[in-house]
Amino acid sequence: MTSISGARIRKAITVGLTTGAMLTAGAVAAAPAQALTVPTVYAKGAYVSDGSGRTLYTKSADVKRSTGSTTKIMTAKVVLSQPNLNLDAKVTIQKAYSDYVVSRNASQAHLIVGDKVTVRQLLYGLMLPSGCDAAYALADKFGTGTTRAARVSSFISKMNTTAKNLGMTNTHFDSFDGISNGSNYSTPRDLTKLARSAMTGYTFRSIVKTKSYTAKTVTSTGTIRTMAPWTNTNPLLSSYSGATGVKTGSGPEAGYCLAFSATRSGKTVYGVVLASTNATTRQSDATKLLNYGFAKQA
Repeated sequence: MTSISGARIRKAITVGLTTGAMLTAGAVAAAPAQALTVPTVYAKGAYVSDGSGRTLYTKSADVKRSTGSTTKIMTAKVVLSQPNLNLDAKVTIQKAYSDYVVSRNASQAHLIVGDKVTVRQLLYGLMLPSGCDAAYALADKFGTGTTRAARVSSFISKMNTTAKNLGMTNTHFDSFDGISNGSNYSTPRDLTKLARSAMTGYTFRSIVKTKSYTAKTVTSTGTIRTMAPWTNTNPLLSSYSGATGVKTGSGPEAGYCLAFSATRSGKTVYGVVLASTNATTRQSDATKLLNYGFAKQA
């Protein structure tokens, strides 16, 4: 009886221990992981993806809005997509480009009429100080037609064709710089797709991560002009560790916009905010979304 009772006691202890372990394991398995807080942003529209295009965050991501100078991402992409592109080819600055920015009170690279400026320099003038004069010069150079108006129209058609080819189904461009003629719009999702595509190009990446650039142009008399430095309007390049681009935008209709990208520890985040309330909240919105995008990939 003693040995039988001992066996029963040992069995009971074993069962109890096993059951306790299972309950403990079950409790651990059932404990929910700490939820990641979804950021609140002031922008009316926003979208974030990882490097492969996987959606990480949306807010009215497919609502069409004015895009301001984030349009210039497409301007640069169309130029850089030209066959047999010579970045050192020179473009003579026309009075029409200067008159345009003055009449529109537009952001400019302060290009000098008569100067010969390389395509590479124009791309820096386009993307850093957001020069609408540089945008005009590039559209005139890379459009086709016998008149300036025809060449500009042709270039804008190329922008729309590229958008279609990228699957930007809620996007239409009617200008080379984002100063809309009434039908220039996109969405956070579409613009993020554009930014991610543009960033696959080495030249584009190199330009948009540059904080400051000084161009040396050739004057009409053949001398060298050292331009005042062009400073990148993207504040994230100085404030956010790992920031790599992409482009700011603003305007009465567009509000404050920003297409942004950053890479940390081999992870990349792309995103766009449209119609934020001011430059400070635009930067804050993007910072919060970048942090969230990286946390989602942790």
